[in-house]
Amino acid sequence: MIRRSLLALIPALLLAACGGAGNEKSGNTLSIAATAVPHAEILEHVKPALLKQGVTLEIRVFNDYVQPNKQVQQGQIDVNYFQTRPFLDDFNRANHADLVPVAAVHIEPLGAYSRKWKDLKQIPDGATVAIPNDASNGGRALLLLGKARLITLKNPADPLASTRDVVGNPLHLVFREIEAATLPRTLGEVDLALINTNYALDAGLNPVRDALVIEDRNSPYVNLIVGKPRSESDPRVRKLVAVLHSEDVKRFIAGSYKDAVLPAF
Repeated sequence: MIRRSLLALIPALLLAACGGAGNEKSGNTLSIAATAVPHAEILEHVKPALLKQGVTLEIRVFNDYVQPNKQVQQGQIDVNYFQTRPFLDDFNRANHADLVPVAAVHIEPLGAYSRKWKDLKQIPDGATVAIPNDASNGGRALLLLGKARLITLKNPADPLASTRDVVGNPLHLVFREIEAATLPRTLGEVDLALINTNYALDAGLNPVRDALVIEDRNSPYVNLIVGKPRSESDPRVRKLVAVLHSEDVKRFIAGSYKDAVLPAF
């Protein structure tokens, strides 16, 4: 009787085993955190090419700059694609993390935008200027304002300059430090907002046309693939980098974003 019961269970056990195997995450799946535009769009473009090489790309989209690093650090996601080296260094210091750059992919020139003014020369005395509230992008914004001669910084080359380092402010600009992702929504409330290109594009802004001043092609703020130490030796990551560094991706970036996003390879 026991034997008959066991034999009856075998088909169900085999079916469950087959179903379970189909639902398990493949060892060739690579998870990657990214912000929506342009990072996730670029990754969606390369998914078919990676699949042909046996790698399934699992893209997880975030709208902030903190969780993508935390989740890679914690091992919940394999790698991420959204940040520059100064931001990464600042994150590692602040969080006692050991994330490393794996490859450089593109540059997103930071720009200054306004709903009220058409030219920087129109910016009035006492104008309110919104900048990102993280050290890396806040410093980057101040460097751009310095280059535009709206302010003078103690050290014009310091990538982590803060408002405390402003030694010349002839227009008596008032700075508001705001989370980078929400900066586009402040355009109706401030005179000028310094916005990262991914958030500008996501908000329907055209950096080439709409920015009153924007970083040039020599910007050192290159967007990186980032992972834990030794990620660069992972065969899945190597294949991802090779595809991202292809002529096909160069053409995709040029056709999709014009000069708002620039290949860095």
